[in-house]
Amino acid sequence: MANEIQYIFDKDNLKKSEPGKFSTDQLKRDEMIINIGPQHPSTHGVLRLEVISNGEEIVDIAPHMGYLHRCFEKHAESLPYNQTLPFTDRMDYVAAMNNELAFAMGVERMLGIQNNIPKRVEYIRVLVAELNRLASHFIALGTFGMDIGAVSAFFWMIRDREHILRMLEWVSGARMLYNYIWVGGLYYDLPVGFEERCAQFITYLKPKLEELEQVLIQNKIFVERTANIGVLDPQLAINYGVTGPMLRGSGIKYDIRKADGYSVYPEIEFDVPVGKGEMGTIGDCWDRTSVRMQECYESVKIIEQCLTQLTGDHKRTRSFDPRAAVPKKIRPKAQELYVRAENPKGETGFYFRADGRSDIPFRCKARGASFMNLSVISALAKGSLVADLIAIFGSIDIVLGEVDR
Repeated sequence: MANEIQYIFDKDNLKKSEPGKFSTDQLKRDEMIINIGPQHPSTHGVLRLEVISNGEEIVDIAPHMGYLHRCFEKHAESLPYNQTLPFTDRMDYVAAMNNELAFAMGVERMLGIQNNIPKRVEYIRVLVAELNRLASHFIALGTFGMDIGAVSAFFWMIRDREHILRMLEWVSGARMLYNYIWVGGLYYDLPVGFEERCAQFITYLKPKLEELEQVLIQNKIFVERTANIGVLDPQLAINYGVTGPMLRGSGIKYDIRKADGYSVYPEIEFDVPVGKGEMGTIGDCWDRTSVRMQECYESVKIIEQCLTQLTGDHKRTRSFDPRAAVPKKIRPKAQELYVRAENPKGETGFYFRADGRSDIPFRCKARGASFMNLSVISALAKGSLVADLIAIFGSIDIVLGEVDR
């Protein structure tokens, strides 16, 4: 524990420690600087939280990032577009399909082939993206429950997530980093029998989700630990660029799948859950968790509709080629483009600048939802107790892979 939390009382000790935002010169009587992380078991990755506390009360907090040094954007500026796709898997690595979909859509729009993608390909893309959304939310719900003492939910979520990972491995050949969605198509069609296996899983999952909601989300202790904690005001969320369940938990009904209507989402019926302050204040930790729980039900609806299309109007045929629209050479005209999609954690976006002469982007920048959502933790945690900091942090649901791009 000594390596995880350091108590700094004087300038000499501060100089020996890692430089931070705060200085002992600004400390008042009875205040101290606490370093939580970057090895703390509740940080969900290599993140350092520098906290000024007065006893149990948090006076100020500064997150320190950059321990992973991913260099995704510079990698993307040195490789052809299609060779960059596997690197997108490694940003939010628990939602790799969603990252691939956003990147592929951006390149397809630059090439002007977005309307040439077969409908079966689009429904498969949405199907695997929603399966991955479920897997990501299972990690968020399970680890958040464990952070505040609910251990059983974590094992339940890992158990059910394993079913999804096995299906996605069956589709792509990889357990977590898939490289399945290609520019213009897919690596391969769904395996024979996949639709039936997926339908069986959905039938199995529905009562499990209801059980999880009763045991975890509605649990009296869970409610007391999350209600009225870390309240995110809607205006504050907008000012910080917060998106995804964090934003919807504050009562703002904004989902890029509805707002932009990409792929075949406009043809699918689903709702956008928002926080309503049922257990406390709108925008608290409970609301954010409840929104993720409700989104699992909506993903199940989307998956069922995709399966109906994939076994009906857009069923497999012998002549179907998921690579039919994959371009032989990817060399967009000179242009700038920003594309965005609804990742399980919020808006994932890619900015491209093509010079028209190369198959390598001149500039490529990524917008990570976790990075933007994490930036609001200072405003959320001020005035809270140190014990509530872990609950606030866990309710944000970040993956450091897309924070340190």
